[in-house]
Amino acid sequence: QVQLVESGGGLVQPGGSLRLSCVASGSIFTIYTMGWHRQAPGKQRELVATITNTGNINYEDSVKGRFTISRDYAKNTVYLEMNNLKPEDTAVYYCNARLATMAGPMNTYWGQGTQVTVSS
Repeated sequence: QVQLVESGGGLVQPGGSLRLSCVASGSIFTIYTMGWHRQAPGKQRELVATITNTGNINYEDSVKGRFTISRDYAKNTVYLEMNNLKPEDTAVYYCNARLATMAGPMNTYWGQGTQVTVSS
């Protein structure tokens, strides 16, 4: 069983910062891609940022210059540093990974989500 566990969400004022973490555990052979998606009330889930095992990074346009994604490959952990947060960043943030387990091919896995609320 593969598990992704997020942490670091919370309530911050506009202009503040948060750092999200996601740890993948289980019978993991290789993690190809890790990233973050978010879902705001009344909206579809959207990609925020991804990072591949080859170092390719992709950001959604509205977070470019404010958010930074990084990985600790030895710890199977992905981070999302969020700076200059805006009320429109309020959403549930979900960790995502594309990985291969010891017993099977590549599949997609999701964390349970962590709430980020930006409000004064």
